[in-house]
Amino acid sequence: MSKSNSPLSSQYINGVYIPSAFLIAGVALTKKQWLPFAAIVAILLGVWKVYSNQTRKVLKPDVYQEFPLKEKTVLSHNVAIYRFGLPRPSDILGLPIGQHMSIAATIAGQPKEVVRSYTPISSDENPGYVDLLIKAYPTGNISKHVSNLKIGETLKIKGPKGAMVYTPGMVRHFGMIAGGTGLTPMLQIIRAIIRGRPRNGGNDKTQVDLIFANVNFEDILLKNDLDALAKEDDAFRVHYVLNNPPEKWDGYTGFCTPEIIKANLPAPAKDIKLLICGPPPMVSAMKKATESLGYEKPKPVSKLQDQVFCF
Repeated sequence: MSKSNSPLSSQYINGVYIPSAFLIAGVALTKKQWLPFAAIVAILLGVWKVYSNQTRKVLKPDVYQEFPLKEKTVLSHNVAIYRFGLPRPSDILGLPIGQHMSIAATIAGQPKEVVRSYTPISSDENPGYVDLLIKAYPTGNISKHVSNLKIGETLKIKGPKGAMVYTPGMVRHFGMIAGGTGLTPMLQIIRAIIRGRPRNGGNDKTQVDLIFANVNFEDILLKNDLDALAKEDDAFRVHYVLNNPPEKWDGYTGFCTPEIIKANLPAPAKDIKLLICGPPPMVSAMKKATESLGYEKPKPVSKLQDQVFCF
């Protein structure tokens, strides 16, 4: 039982025990004959509190549900973190690590509803809400739709979906290649691995190397978060690649090449896995690059058991 659901947690002490004690004591001092009714009310209060605090998984794989926008944290002129509220503060999405969800919207000028896949940067460790990191592109239907949402307006979501489901220890070493918002599924897995380290009470010893490619320095999403994770965990390393680096840049310059992959990611082996996510042209180039280095040829549609998995 989690600390927040313990019978001795503050929410039960302040929300059930103390109000019930005041109710019964007050009735005992005024109308003793009403004590049985007061006891019943106290019991019903306790039952309601326990029920309302139960963790529920709210995602449904075949039904879109609408979740309201609660907060918007702007990171740059076209990137923001959008926080959508779940029905109850104790609710979780129920999204397995590595999977994603579908977002749908009716867009003016489009003949039918537009659907895109997104991976949240929050997880089931964060009850009550879901955070989406979205970059608004001029030609992006869903990203533009979300960027125009006002607080209180809703977004249609269903899931989970996807072949990747991370379990601790599934491989010895992950090599990850991400471009732009392709970071999001990687970040979800990285955080899960670090949460499961022995120092945090788990037994996950998976090594992780992430190559994160972008055009400009300001395009590097959540760089401070990534650097903090790498500083915290010596089994996680991040390697940046920029097309247009600033002066005094100590990362890689240009495109993500086979040489960069070979220098930083695990060599082909039965107990490693490469994960790739980014714009389609980049994913296509990375498939060719990894195959040229001796990794198994990526399949058109990735399966969990594949050595090279493309989101």
